[in-house]
Amino acid sequence: MSTVIENLLLRKQKLVEQLEKAPTVEDRDRIEHQLEQINTALDFLDRPGTKGAR
Repeated sequence: MSTVIENLLLRKQKLVEQLEKAPTVEDRDRIEHQLEQINTALDFLDRPGTKGAR
């Protein structure tokens, strides 16, 4: 499970860096949407009761 979280956090960090350099509004919107998806996944994985549940 921690590998999944680590991968999501790494992807999030890369997207934040891309967001800072995004040349167009469309690029920023796309990146922000991906960041929202990652945050949702991280929230889900961090919920009580999901650890150890299979």
